[in-house]
Amino acid sequence: MAHKVYPTAEAALEGLTFDGMSIMSGGFGLSGNPEKLIAALLASGVKRLTIVSNNCGADGFGLWSLLNNGQIRKMISSYVGENKLFEKLYLSGELELELNPQGTLAERIRAGGAGIPAFFTKTGVGTVVADGKELREFEGETYVMERGLTADLSIVKAWRGDPEGNLVFRKTAQNFNPMMATAGKVTVAEVEELVGPGELDPSQIHTPGIYVTRIVQGSGYEKRIERVTTRPRPDSAAQPAAAGSEV
Repeated sequence: MAHKVYPTAEAALEGLTFDGMSIMSGGFGLSGNPEKLIAALLASGVKRLTIVSNNCGADGFGLWSLLNNGQIRKMISSYVGENKLFEKLYLSGELELELNPQGTLAERIRAGGAGIPAFFTKTGVGTVVADGKELREFEGETYVMERGLTADLSIVKAWRGDPEGNLVFRKTAQNFNPMMATAGKVTVAEVEELVGPGELDPSQIHTPGIYVTRIVQGSGYEKRIERVTTRPRPDSAAQPAAAGSEV
């Protein structure tokens, strides 16, 4: 299975990208973002992308770089804050947006990875979220139908991985990454540590290697956060809490 290991993020994406494709990108805020693979997409110049991600990075970092370079046509997201460029492009009509309740987005991705074409949820009933969608009654309650999501390519970021593509995510990086790894026609993972075959405890593996097509080891991760809270702590010696921190 060593053929899954690639020397660079650029090499790991070679032959997989094309204009107009759809891409799932793991992360929540700036935690667990596939930073190296995003940079490789930027360098590739691939355009008219539909990106499925919780958000589109933050000003100056993450998926923001693709947005700033005019490579994204549409976002399927649940949060659009921390990003002035996103606001500008959406309000000017230069960027399409499909906004989802966060839990609905997560379940759409999970369903897509499980081969479930659609499901019903109460979330969004009676709001614009339900506009144009099928409604159905179950036991006296109204539900809206949501479609499962898949993508041409999923890019995810894990803490550790092995040459077979087995992945372990760490703390808050265990957000959208595991489910997105199952929902791409092709999945490319970047990891902080690439260990040898058999070195991962099987009971600790979050994503089995059967879902991962290619894997690359990254380095120099910045692990930025959107902002740091300043609320006083009972213990004056305690460090300020980080919003969306990946430790």
